Amino acid sequence: MTDLKEYLAAVHSHGLDRALAELYGEGETDRQGLRAASLLERMAEWRGTGPAVLVSAPGRTELGGNHTDHNHGVVLAAAVSFDCLAVARASEGNRIRVKSEGFGGTIEVDCADTAPRKTEEGTPEALIRGVVHGFAQAGHVVGGFDACVSGGVPMGVGLSSSAAFEVCMGQVLNQLFNEGRVTPLELARFGQQAENVHFGKPCGLMDQLACAAQGVLSIDFADPASPVTRQVDFDFGATDYQLAVVDTGGSHADLTPEYAAIPAEMGRAARVLGQETARGLTVAQVLDAAPTIRREAGDRALLRLLHFIEESDRAQAQAEALAQGDMTAFLRLVLASGDSSWRLLQNCVSTIRPEEQPIPLALTLTERFLGGNGAWRIQGGGFAGTIQAYVPRDRFPDYQAYMEAVFGLGAVLPLRVRRPGLDLILPDGEA
Repeated sequence: MTDLKEYLAAVHSHGLDRALAELYGEGETDRQGLRAASLLERMAEWRGTGPAVLVSAPGRTELGGNHTDHNHGVVLAAAVSFDCLAVARASEGNRIRVKSEGFGGTIEVDCADTAPRKTEEGTPEALIRGVVHGFAQAGHVVGGFDACVSGGVPMGVGLSSSAAFEVCMGQVLNQLFNEGRVTPLELARFGQQAENVHFGKPCGLMDQLACAAQGVLSIDFADPASPVTRQVDFDFGATDYQLAVVDTGGSHADLTPEYAAIPAEMGRAARVLGQETARGLTVAQVLDAAPTIRREAGDRALLRLLHFIEESDRAQAQAEALAQGDMTAFLRLVLASGDSSWRLLQNCVSTIRPEEQPIPLALTLTERFLGGNGAWRIQGGGFAGTIQAYVPRDRFPDYQAYMEAVFGLGAVLPLRVRRPGLDLILPDGEA
């Protein structure tokens, strides 16, 4: 940890440029330097002394394994350069105070009182209180702190802005009070528990784990309590393709029943074959039992079970393709994933608002524009929201203009995959 003045001197003398280039790309150092300077200057306005930390927690994108984590399958995810950036320093007593861009006033939490509060559900206070609760329950040190936060992960576009915030608050506690010893898996669990119990939103562990561990991450949820993770060494920036997401602007309101039906139906179909979850079943078993599954669980449940089995295997194959540097095979698997989500999983079209078809429209326009050179698929929960595309770099500006003419300015977000180990930013430019 270091003094706030040292951070301010470093950012104004471009001493942070090396870390900023590593985090956000060479072309982003000036803009991100101004962002860091603004954050540090706002922190300097608060009365207080003592060492400070500057931490970053990224958003994430799903590369493969659409709707596989909840049935103990395999997911391929990657941290991205959009992040939650915070400067913090310890304070006396138990009070946590956080000022965050986009939120009026100051978020305040007593870290000695971590019980869930019904009145806080859906608020940032709930997320902070829940993360502190996880630290305390695990025997880690907690304490009061003041922090200024800049949320750079776009909200509502499937890049896990809430998970990034949870992990960021966990990193503040980790670096201020625990010498960085808390593991990424622990940080992820604390964030998930905060979202489930304190915030009141059910979610799996994939988002938080991808944000905490960073890099390209293959995650096997055979044991959800102890998922097996593997870093995949691959540089998307060295390929001829630009990874991007397209925010179609579709509303997620009232879609909870659509999301909940997917794991429920997979489970119902699996129970026909004597299992509580789909993990471990084979396509041959499902096809042999198709008449019984159709009768007892329904047609869509049978299709969704087939998707799970093949998509979980496909996510593993995607990881292997990247590990071998085979971008052609990887893109072929991306297309197969998208086709399976469309035909088998059926999470591209909402049955609640069938007249609205933003996901099929974005996928169709991307397919027509790229003409077979590249790949495209739905990302995340589906029914509305975001698609993912791999676009030849020389065609990306035209693709961006083409899609934004339909979905609005800023709808196309180019992504940069972030390597692991960039949690704590130091004044000497190391991260």
